[in-house]
Amino acid sequence: MTKPWMVSRGPIVAADIDIRKAEAINALLVRPIGILPSKLGDHIRPFATGLFEEIRALLKPCVGVTTLRRAVAAFVHSKRYYFASAQPDSFRHDIDGRQLEPMSDDDRMTAQNRFLALKQKTAADADGRSDSSSPPPAASAMTKSEQIRATLVGRGKSQRSSSTAF
Repeated sequence: MTKPWMVSRGPIVAADIDIRKAEAINALLVRPIGILPSKLGDHIRPFATGLFEEIRALLKPCVGVTTLRRAVAAFVHSKRYYFASAQPDSFRHDIDGRQLEPMSDDDRMTAQNRFLALKQKTAADADGRSDSSSPPPAASAMTKSEQIRATLVGRGKSQRSSSTAF
């Protein structure tokens, strides 16, 4: 666990991917919600606790709750959302985007740790891609059932050889 950040980076602004995620959420609702960014440069605002239930009430009748849950999760589990939530001066916002209350220290610390983990994963993924100029391994070309079968066959061989060693 690291120490909580003491210096704010100011408002965290939405990138193109954040706008697309927000548009995907709004497309599932009977009306757009104000907490989501609508254009590049809008601020990413942390949701109030329990806000999903208010968003769920606006769900179009033909859309399943699971679809909405996944769309909202894609937005709130993003690196920029965690970064915005981890700022020392971050506030929670209502469905219309109005400030409600400061983020708790525990919630800020959780967001900070998740942001740092995503940042490290992104860096590791970038390092892995830059080093691999060879084609992907043959296992990825196998179907899922072939991969399972190969794993089970391999497991059976190792169990047989270890049991005959005694």
